[in-house]
Amino acid sequence: MNLDKKKAVVDSLHEKLAKSAIVISTDYKGLDVATVTKLRAELTKVGVEFHVAKNTLLRRASEETDAALITDSFKGPTAIAISFDDPVAPAKILSKFVEDNEKMEIKAAVMEGKTLDMNGLKALSELPSREVLLSQVLSAMNAVPTGMVRVLAEVPRQMVNVLSAIKDQKEAA
Repeated sequence: MNLDKKKAVVDSLHEKLAKSAIVISTDYKGLDVATVTKLRAELTKVGVEFHVAKNTLLRRASEETDAALITDSFKGPTAIAISFDDPVAPAKILSKFVEDNEKMEIKAAVMEGKTLDMNGLKALSELPSREVLLSQVLSAMNAVPTGMVRVLAEVPRQMVNVLSAIKDQKEAA
């Protein structure tokens, strides 16, 4: 690769790393092209980018970004997964993929300026997806006004029941 191409790769990766919600560094040594392509397709479905680049280019691209915290993991064959929105999706996919393929290994991860150890990444992968979390929040937010409307509607209903009972009592007398 000539110098101009290297600069373009570094600039592109730097821009992506700067906007990322989570970056996960992996060792893909021993995986064949078909397996990596399958993993890349799974990650792409959920909006995660999977890049294989030279470690020196990754180190330069990660300067002045949160990914600079994991530059010591850029040794050997390195690929990085970058998610811009949902940090849970790549953690889930990569954790499951590592369980199924013993040759692949997760080296390090960084999310919002903090490094994640393997326990933290595993805990993140066990969270529900972003859509499920949003639906849970919305249902909780919807439950409060719905309950309040029911309580407020019950007061007039009870009043009507009381008046109806008084009316029935007076008619009977």
